[in-house]
Amino acid sequence: MFIIYCDVLQKLKTRVVKKNINPEWNEYLTLSIGDPNLPVRLEVYDKDIFSPDDKMGVAEFSISPFIEAVRMRLLDLPPGTIITRIQPSRRNCFAEESHIMWEDGKVVQHMCLRLKKVECGEVKLQLEWIDVPDSKGL
Repeated sequence: MFIIYCDVLQKLKTRVVKKNINPEWNEYLTLSIGDPNLPVRLEVYDKDIFSPDDKMGVAEFSISPFIEAVRMRLLDLPPGTIITRIQPSRRNCFAEESHIMWEDGKVVQHMCLRLKKVECGEVKLQLEWIDVPDSKGL
């Protein structure tokens, strides 16, 4: 399972994938972004029945570049247009270049995060902005 923290008040948890050393969750989780300056934290655990769950690794990423792309209010771009590229560095957990793109009429970000505090491990994510009716928005 993995847990996503968007701020101190928000915690989302995936289902447990049993008996798999390379789990795929393929889940949709909806986060509410309170402060885009705070990093999003991801923690991966090995679920144990008779003892506390083992932490398998952690990763953080900044949601700010994604929010900036959404705030551009882009429309009618050709599918696959890259809006922003984010290079891996010592200051982030990206395992490879991340793209914020225009896909299916939406801004999306594809990322592969290298887990820290573990020998090896990566998690692939895709972010997509969803406008929620009656919300403050951006």
